[in-house]
Amino acid sequence: MCGRYSFILEDEMIKERFGVTVRSAIYKARYNCAPGQKLAVISNENPGELSLYRWGLIPFWAKDQKIGYKLINARSESVLEKPSFKNPFRNRRCLVLSDGFYEWRKEAVKTPFRIRRKDGTAFSMAGIWDKWTSPEGEEVRSFSILTTAPNSLMAKIHDRMPVILDRETEKRWIENVPEEALLEFLKPCHSESLVAFPVSSLVNSPKNDNPELIVPTGKELH
Repeated sequence: MCGRYSFILEDEMIKERFGVTVRSAIYKARYNCAPGQKLAVISNENPGELSLYRWGLIPFWAKDQKIGYKLINARSESVLEKPSFKNPFRNRRCLVLSDGFYEWRKEAVKTPFRIRRKDGTAFSMAGIWDKWTSPEGEEVRSFSILTTAPNSLMAKIHDRMPVILDRETEKRWIENVPEEALLEFLKPCHSESLVAFPVSSLVNSPKNDNPELIVPTGKELH
């Protein structure tokens, strides 16, 4: 799964990398993105602007927004079988912006690892979103990150990983693309493009959100 990540690019770097308008008043860099927070995405609803959607998909038919905490990830293999995910997959897709994600390796004590691109550049994870209206009439846009089987590097840490899109594919992800083509995008990225290293257990708490979280505490995995 993917339960925590970071996105700390400055406004101008976001504009340069993703080609979108950034409203500085709403964007906040985060070292520890967590479910329930409003986080940076680019959606097919508004592809020219960075938007903030809540992490944890709330289906439009949900009675309670708390369901979102159970729907932070969507398995690629069954995305078209789940009532919560199939319509968003077909009609409401987004890019979830990131520069690294965290995963915990199960040992005697769980060890958090940070995984990022070797070249240090930002990337996007495949996301789906939905719009829910609260009983009070408030519209809430929320998203889920698609996951897939691990590549050889991630298999040393966990049995799932987020779908990381390359630059060409990310543009197509939020366009009107046939369903069959979309399914082809849902594969693990090449392990050679990533690096992984252990980090402080401070990342375990979403209350911690500072540069210390991304500092390596041990050797890289190969």
